[in-house]
Amino acid sequence: MGTSLVSPDTPTTAVTIAKPVGPICNLHCEYCYYLDKAELFAGDERFKMSDSVLRDYLAQAIAGAHGSPVHVVWHGGEPLLAGRAFYERAFAIQAELAPEGWRWLNSFQTNGTLLDDRWADFIAEHRIAVGLSLDGGPDTHDALRHDRRGRATHHRVLEALARLRARGVEPDVLCTVNATTAAEPLAVYRFLRDLGVSWIQFIPVVARDRDGAVTPESVDPAAFGDFLNEIFDEWVRHDVNRVVVQGFLEGLFVTANGRGTLCVTSETCGQVLAVEHDGSVYACDHFVDPEHRLGSVTSDSLLDLASSPSQVAFGQAKRDALPTQCRQCPVLSFCRGGCPKDRFTTTDDAEAGLNYLCEGYRRFYGHARSRLERMGELALAGQRPSSIMGELAVEDAQRLRAFQLARRNDPCPCGSGRKYKHCCLATGHARNVGA
Repeated sequence: MGTSLVSPDTPTTAVTIAKPVGPICNLHCEYCYYLDKAELFAGDERFKMSDSVLRDYLAQAIAGAHGSPVHVVWHGGEPLLAGRAFYERAFAIQAELAPEGWRWLNSFQTNGTLLDDRWADFIAEHRIAVGLSLDGGPDTHDALRHDRRGRATHHRVLEALARLRARGVEPDVLCTVNATTAAEPLAVYRFLRDLGVSWIQFIPVVARDRDGAVTPESVDPAAFGDFLNEIFDEWVRHDVNRVVVQGFLEGLFVTANGRGTLCVTSETCGQVLAVEHDGSVYACDHFVDPEHRLGSVTSDSLLDLASSPSQVAFGQAKRDALPTQCRQCPVLSFCRGGCPKDRFTTTDDAEAGLNYLCEGYRRFYGHARSRLERMGELALAGQRPSSIMGELAVEDAQRLRAFQLARRNDPCPCGSGRKYKHCCLATGHARNVGA
């Protein structure tokens, strides 16, 4: 990680998440939030974006752009189900519509199980960015990510990764933090790191059933914070210069620049619209429902929809609807109240609108804040944030020496103020220092 804290290759215009096959997918992941969106459409729905809708969508995307590149995320369901011929038409339309000198930035967010050699060639030829879903090793991945016949998928994802790398394509990895992965933070992280993954996004799973109850596959809030803490402690000591963990990078942006770059870490949201296969436009990928349908690319301007009073209010509610407990929280500048989709619990004073993951955010940012701030200081001083690894190595060596020299009745080296025999020696923590 270098000294620059400018967001890497950030598009100059709002991103749209396009659903060329709607919610249709070849997998049946236990925690998927999008499969049930099929209920929004008629029983005989084809779930395939037509050529006319495709052209209208791309025309609207470039008409609403502030400049190049114009970023399109092809999402799902599973976007590869649309087929290569569909994307050949899409890219031909993009080339036709783009002003001279402009370019399109296309991304696939894929489960990877359909990604054969022909797809890998296609992706490399068209320079498509790839976000690949991979929940760590086979035990954690296959526990909840299986195909519609219940078969394991981990080996197929690794085969897809190998095919992409053979063609010079290095995908970002999207790893969910669910009830299974949360129990194995270091195993999940180390598997991905040792696989050579250079960019990881950890996505918390918060799913609810039809009665509003949180599903068993969802991550416990405290476990989410502990998961991030364990990985952060490993990353900040060993891997800052070789692995980008998106959530940690966002924390660094906040400490150095005063703001994050993602909707979830921003004061307001509403600039990432979802476009379904039939052209319907929704406020957000997590709010694809009749209440949040804004219009259609076949009849409305994406720019007008993004700036409509209802969408502006939707985005500003992320800031304006925060409960008092959030407004007074010392880590608000980092989490910004989290994603509005998860604000369904109550505060200690029984005020509505608290984020389900609040305890996790408080645990993580409370734990990592000083390290993130130090990294920000290093960057602003023209040094590499990864220099913190050397500083921590010195601190850890000194701490280990202090524990080695401590006697039972000495003050505990951890700084608790208690005697060593009543603190870290009694808990066994001393045995783990320097491990």
